[in-house]
Amino acid sequence: MPALSIYSNVENTALVILQRKGYRVWKDERSGLFMTEKNGWDFAGESATDLLAAVAIYEHHAPTEYQEYWWKIDDPFLYESVPTRRPDYRSVVEKR
Repeated sequence: MPALSIYSNVENTALVILQRKGYRVWKDERSGLFMTEKNGWDFAGESATDLLAAVAIYEHHAPTEYQEYWWKIDDPFLYESVPTRRPDYRSVVEKR
């Protein structure tokens, strides 16, 4: 069992983190998507954890103005080469 998994019991924690970071969060009634905004930068996701991931990408790049695909990193292209075998490590959960 991992130390943390994305599951419904993590959603409130994600909302609290977004709020503490200064983001305004709401759920769009029409689409059902969770939305967040800060300083005009707005993001959508199917869950609060999706929003937190989008905010992490935004904060990593720290763009100063909007450009198409401002968030994209193409090199290296890792998506199709993610290992399917677990690396050798001992989880903190096992160390209790």
